Amino acid sequence: MRQIAIYGKGGIGKSTTTQNTVVGLAEAGYNCMIVGCDPKADATRLILHAKAQTTVMDLARERGAVEELELEEVLLTGYKGIKCSESGGPEPGVGCAGRGVITAINFLEENGAYTDDLDFVFYDVLGDVVCGGFAMPIREGKAKEIYIVTSGEMMAMYAANNISRGILKYAQSGGVRLGGLICNSRKTDKEYELISELARRLNTQMIHFVPRDNQVQRAEVRRMTVIEYSPDHPQADEYRTLARKIAENKNHTIPTPLSMDELEQLMVDFGILDSEEAAVV
Repeated sequence: MRQIAIYGKGGIGKSTTTQNTVVGLAEAGYNCMIVGCDPKADATRLILHAKAQTTVMDLARERGAVEELELEEVLLTGYKGIKCSESGGPEPGVGCAGRGVITAINFLEENGAYTDDLDFVFYDVLGDVVCGGFAMPIREGKAKEIYIVTSGEMMAMYAANNISRGILKYAQSGGVRLGGLICNSRKTDKEYELISELARRLNTQMIHFVPRDNQVQRAEVRRMTVIEYSPDHPQADEYRTLARKIAENKNHTIPTPLSMDELEQLMVDFGILDSEEAAVV
């Protein structure tokens, strides 16, 4: 069983990318599970064709304790037999959302969710937070393989670099490795070349460049992945290709994060920022 965590800047398309990729893996015959590690609980909606599934933390609050839950209440089966669970989080403004991740994963483990027939478990993790409970998938050795969703936008690259720092921190103690960058295109200037170079400097690879296409939004409106909504569309093939590349990937590395100056200089080198703008930043 390969346990994979997907990180990236908030709003970069982690959940969309994860769900479309997992469907690509399931279509290829792999048994998969997604564990949503975001209080928004949107990591499984396209698989389940639902607004949001009941989360571990929501049901635990309702029952008074997580021990009162039954596994089948929080582990549902969706499209292509993909198992789905959402950790959820505390009520807004109360408590630590990261503890919900810890509680949920422990509950799933203790109650037999991680069956022997699973090939992949994907953790869809909140934003670019790599501390506290949100680092649990890598801190405690649950996920040994990390992919970062990014784009050619400055803050998405900054987040990717910051996440790489977190991976480096746990690389020696937990054996976690970076599998690559997934460029979820925003059609910025020289985006393919820029993210390829960022990956090289981080001692990893751009495992796939996902082009921007409105078919993704059309599918999401219908609470479906692209592969299910329009299986013959070129964008569906992009996700199938990404799924295949992850399945076949053997290039797992310890990242070499850049300094802020180096990251800004990379943007200057590609003409994204001029030297005066970099100085202001």
